[in-house]
Amino acid sequence: MGKGRLEAFSDGVIAIIITIMVLELRAPEEATLAALRPLIPVFGAYALSFVLVAIYWTNHHHMLHAVKTVSGPILWANMHLLFWLSLFPFATAWIGDSEVATVPVAIYGCVLIMAAVAYTILATLLVRHEGPDSTLALAFGPDVKGKVSIALYALGIGLAFVQPWLGLAPYVAVALLWLVPDRRIERQIEPR
Repeated sequence: MGKGRLEAFSDGVIAIIITIMVLELRAPEEATLAALRPLIPVFGAYALSFVLVAIYWTNHHHMLHAVKTVSGPILWANMHLLFWLSLFPFATAWIGDSEVATVPVAIYGCVLIMAAVAYTILATLLVRHEGPDSTLALAFGPDVKGKVSIALYALGIGLAFVQPWLGLAPYVAVALLWLVPDRRIERQIEPR
């Protein structure tokens, strides 16, 4: 089956996720710079989540650009990814509201790691569907960045129980790792 509806639906869900996250940002009651200080954890969590969702959207876009068709299992794998991404607003708000407490930072990490696992499952199914010599298979290769990301998320979850702010560091490291655009798929498509 074609991939157009999958792309359109995913784009819509991701747009709603970002909208819900921004709606969690509340303006302070006072009109002073000092009133913004308590909002720093809230805005920091929002900024990190926005970047991570943008990274997922960008890589999802590139990944689907490289495939011709999708199957039923791929549709469900995509829904699995969207489920975990849809929990970003909840986990983000909890971090900000708790002023970066242990359990919210660890739960945020759990949501991040599950989204990464879901993305890996989707990518694996797409590669299997397209074949071992496909553009997507050649682009992904051993997917070292994906494996390192999952390991860093796991590290962040553990560090959250040592010191919550320390637990956020690996999550930020993953965002920085992926912030540089992943050109693996573009490099495979360009020569063809």
